[in-house]
Amino acid sequence: MLDRTSSIFYNQDILKDRIELIEPDRREAGLTSSTQGLNARQRQIIELLEHTGEVKVTGLREKFGVTEMTVRRDLEKLERTGRVKRTFGGAIMVTKDIALTERAGVHIAEKMKIGKYAAGQISPGDSVFLDGGTTTLQIVRHLQPEMRITVVTNALNLAVELMDKNIPTLVTGGMVLETTSTLIGPVCVEAIAKMAFDRVFLGTTGISPLHGFSNSNMYEAEIKRQVITRAGEVNIVADRSKFNVQDLFSFAELDKAHRLLTDDVPEQGLRSALEAASVEWLVCE
Repeated sequence: MLDRTSSIFYNQDILKDRIELIEPDRREAGLTSSTQGLNARQRQIIELLEHTGEVKVTGLREKFGVTEMTVRRDLEKLERTGRVKRTFGGAIMVTKDIALTERAGVHIAEKMKIGKYAAGQISPGDSVFLDGGTTTLQIVRHLQPEMRITVVTNALNLAVELMDKNIPTLVTGGMVLETTSTLIGPVCVEAIAKMAFDRVFLGTTGISPLHGFSNSNMYEAEIKRQVITRAGEVNIVADRSKFNVQDLFSFAELDKAHRLLTDDVPEQGLRSALEAASVEWLVCE
């Protein structure tokens, strides 16, 4: 049961939210900002997420001096904007996490070329890690059925196709990230930490001289960092649309990769940076 003081704060929070709901709508229907209809506290939470990528309920409660119930209502409302995804005990920013189904048809011809070439670099007896993505999916589709390799992956869709090809496959475990069908979190990180890979193939959403290889999701970036530490050979697979793009979370400097498999010659600035970092870049035909 709430004591009198807690009850007062709780009722004040509810009253503020209800006032904001019944306040006359001064915004015309033509406005499309994702912050439309948010109160000042909720806009501040968005700003925090843009800077840190993640917030916790307890931290927000202390910062704003409101109840946990109010914070949870705020996060529920923010999730409905499509920019935030609630997690256990908090929320993460998912503004730039593009659903796998939306990416599947983008630059498909280029990804098929990269996937075919990458699959040809895998030898019988190899232990290989493939992370989630539409380019790594093409690698799987170009592997020969019943190939004598062991593939470790944190991508559920890749695991299904590998199973259909009767290729020995280990799935890391972890929490499912719905937008990309990948497994993330501490269970996944811990599993990878106990393995060693002959070669790994990782996707990226950005490549730049200063920011290195980057990803829009902090949890996927964490998995990629761990995989690189366990790899004998690191291959980055990315089409030209990723050149000179800086996404929120860098998961590796350029010199952490051995090879970049792509579909076009990088422009001079990026090409020079790759060569200075001793990264071999290959255009897949």
